Amino acid sequence: MFRSKGFGLLKLIPLMSGQPNLAYKFIHPAIASHGHRCHRRSVDYRQRYKTCSGSAGGRKLSAPQTKTWLVLSETRLLVKCRPILTRRPLLGHVRQQTGAEAETQVKARIKQYYWCQDCKHLIDAVGIMAEEELPGVLILDVGGTHGVLENLAALLKKHFRLITMKEFLENKKEMSKKIQSVFVFECRPTIDRELLESLPNLKVIGNSGVGVDHLDLKMISNFGVKVTNTPHAVADPTADIGVALMLASARRLVEGCQIAVSPDTKYFAVDWLGVEVTRATLGIIGMGSIGYKVAQRARAFNMRILYHNRNRRKEEEEAVGAHYCEKMEDLLQQSDFVMLVVNLTPETHKLIGKKELRLMKPTATLINISRGAVIDQDALVEALQNKVIRAAALDVTYPEPLPRDHPLLKLNNIIITPHIGTATVQAIHMMAEEAIANMLAVLNGQPIPSEVFPK
Repeated sequence: MFRSKGFGLLKLIPLMSGQPNLAYKFIHPAIASHGHRCHRRSVDYRQRYKTCSGSAGGRKLSAPQTKTWLVLSETRLLVKCRPILTRRPLLGHVRQQTGAEAETQVKARIKQYYWCQDCKHLIDAVGIMAEEELPGVLILDVGGTHGVLENLAALLKKHFRLITMKEFLENKKEMSKKIQSVFVFECRPTIDRELLESLPNLKVIGNSGVGVDHLDLKMISNFGVKVTNTPHAVADPTADIGVALMLASARRLVEGCQIAVSPDTKYFAVDWLGVEVTRATLGIIGMGSIGYKVAQRARAFNMRILYHNRNRRKEEEEAVGAHYCEKMEDLLQQSDFVMLVVNLTPETHKLIGKKELRLMKPTATLINISRGAVIDQDALVEALQNKVIRAAALDVTYPEPLPRDHPLLKLNNIIITPHIGTATVQAIHMMAEEAIANMLAVLNGQPIPSEVFPK
């Protein structure tokens, strides 16, 4: 869809006199080039519309509540029209006014009518608006150590007016009224009561990622603000990192690399051995979308798959040949590899402690791709030091990063990666797109794809 940002709107320019078909004559070349064609593929698939007889293709288009700005002329005036028609040439009448009188019309948002040249369906358009009408979204910053990546900021700018935390703090009175959403990237900005109280028009917090343990859902809900996350974008890359950690730990890849590149290495020891993943038993704790993706991958290694979940997932277990363990203890006792794929909740906090580690095989490996606090890390240190279990592989810890003197960092039977489950070019982009779709749905009063509810 065409957005005002793409044409660099600078200011309102008065309408010219003596132009009876000004709107049509000044249609921007990018739009006019479509001529009389009306391709279905030019319509944004995410928009909803109703169909009936009496218009093009037997359709009568009903606009969603999304507010899209269409560039109508080289004078860079914008008209709000139905998004479903934004790529069709429009005909219309513009009042022949000049100077201040025309500018008054624009600012007063005088109601005008336009119709689609192709289907002759009447479009109710409301005045001419400026780019600043885009809803404001609060972000921590663009770029830098913790800011939103620049390519994601460009994606956000297509739909929102970006307001950084610095800009907000410097001009709270004006900016607080414009902010309708917050984009949370890498757990930032921090959402606390003070911030919520300062944003009277806030409607939604769009979290980029599936975990929301950094958000106080009940407090946010009390302010009438909705929370969304991005479960669909994270499933594949997180499952990939889980399987990667399992393979790396089983075959001791990190140790092997260090031996291969060490200046002290004179020969490769024949008794330096790992264990096989193929035909081993994998126990998955948490058979959600990520857990299921892990099971799909494990099937390719001919692994025996066990899973424990609050609810039995018969359809999923049949699809991957998994076996349900109603008691987590049964899974722990049988598994060669135990993978944690649960959300962090009060119930899952320190889900794996001293007791659970002692139930595992001494040859077993513990893999965590959920949240660091799901494991009692002190108990894990003791278990690894005393060979209660063979090894551990963690993509998450608590805190992140661990203090540089933490005992986990001194062990050679553990692999720790810096929470990179979704750290891929594709995943980050998909997460931003999913978060944007969620936020726009809330602002437009449409069904929300991925809303998170307080428990």
